[in-house]
Amino acid sequence: MKIISGILKGRKIAGYDIKGTRPTMDRVKESLFAMINPYLDNSICLDLFAGSGNLGFEALSNGSRFCYFNDINRKCIDVIKKNSDDFKMDDKVKILNLDYEECLRYLKDHDLKMDIIFLDPPYKKECLNMVIDKILEYDLLNDGGVIVCEIDNNYLNSTLKTLEIIKERKYGDKYLIIYKKTSL
Repeated sequence: MKIISGILKGRKIAGYDIKGTRPTMDRVKESLFAMINPYLDNSICLDLFAGSGNLGFEALSNGSRFCYFNDINRKCIDVIKKNSDDFKMDDKVKILNLDYEECLRYLKDHDLKMDIIFLDPPYKKECLNMVIDKILEYDLLNDGGVIVCEIDNNYLNSTLKTLEIIKERKYGDKYLIIYKKTSL
């Protein structure tokens, strides 16, 4: 697994083999980052179910200013720290080892808002509708910001009043859905 573009292009990402994670395939990641390219420059990101940090580090490589990485798995946290050290990105990351609900509360309690939120939970964990509801309830996404969802089915609540689907793609058994926050 490698960074596919930007200042870290070609650098290897540790952690492709962590039990319970499924890294985003390079062709899916390449397509995803082409779709969100206009939102990357100077953005603040959250990689909520980070695994190895693959998506967050790709965002940092392509112009994001800062990324919050979160995962409940301690092995994932160790790998994210290693990747951050290897890429010399420690000043651009904050790594959290929390349950996803605790992470969202942490961000709310610290008045943090994101420009890009990556949601790629374990496929058997059907929590995305609740996560998106909490992101909106806690006002964690800036106006014009995007939520990037990678899921194994295309069932998501698409009637959220402040979000509109701007891109939707199917790659084998995976779906990418990108929501953009609009002002009321």
